[in-house]
Amino acid sequence: MPTSPLLTLPGAVAAEAPDAGVAAHYGDPLREQRRLEAGEGFVDLSHRDVIRVAGPDRLSWLHSLTTQHLTDLKPHEATQTLVLSPHGHIEHALYGVDDGEAFRAHVEPGEAPTLVEFLDRMRFMLRVEVADVSADFAVVHEAGGDAPDGVLVRTTGYGREVFLPRERLAAYGREHAHPAGMWAYEALRIAAHRPRRGLETDHRTIVHELGLIDTAVHLDKGCYRGQETVARVHNLGRPPRRLVFLHLDGTQETLPAHGAPVELAGRQVGFVTSAARHHELGPIALALIKRNTAVDAELLAGGVPATQEIVVPA
Repeated sequence: MPTSPLLTLPGAVAAEAPDAGVAAHYGDPLREQRRLEAGEGFVDLSHRDVIRVAGPDRLSWLHSLTTQHLTDLKPHEATQTLVLSPHGHIEHALYGVDDGEAFRAHVEPGEAPTLVEFLDRMRFMLRVEVADVSADFAVVHEAGGDAPDGVLVRTTGYGREVFLPRERLAAYGREHAHPAGMWAYEALRIAAHRPRRGLETDHRTIVHELGLIDTAVHLDKGCYRGQETVARVHNLGRPPRRLVFLHLDGTQETLPAHGAPVELAGRQVGFVTSAARHHELGPIALALIKRNTAVDAELLAGGVPATQEIVVPA
């Protein structure tokens, strides 16, 4: 994906992978966080890929392939759904909305080609058309204000996501106040315990480990790829790992990196998935740890002392 034109805005500092191509911040990431929480400003998410699924069979078809109940999805109603492997591991996370004619969703940067290839293989004789439209549409998160005219909007509990025609992105940045970068956006995501595919996941992550049952999985629907694992773990109630929120020791100058070991009494029990500095909570992180790790145990996250806050019950 090409570099965003919003990196030319005053104060913009480019982010690194997996968010390369957009701004990490615009000079004051803590202030940017506070504005977003107050319902002001926007975040450039134009590095994320966008897919479009059209055709009269699109919702029933996606319903049969993914974890969410989609057959009755109303126009402009936001949804989150997952594509799982045959063994129930998370392969793609789709943040979507249907406009009555087509379903559009954004996914992690660089993932649309693989996802579209998989979906194309599963079309058979159904009336659906799948396309990678990342070159045509850019995603922008808006914390508040009025949405632009004539665009598809996905409203969430923490703002809205605009599928903006990419040719309008530069003008959008000039016309809207208070840009915020990925450091602010990610800090608020971590504080809200919202997992992100590719950061909170590895090759064997299942939905129960991240607490996605309530937001991205429907338990009373027909079969889909990976459903057997979802049902089995749900009935047994014993996922091997659990997502945990960590309050990090604020005296340390650096944050633990993605993948840094989480240790208990010298033994590794998991790894750090995301870390950030929050404007109120200080240094924070998400981590994936062994399910049976004591919930009151003090941990070391990349060598930094950390206390737990439960996200997924043990």
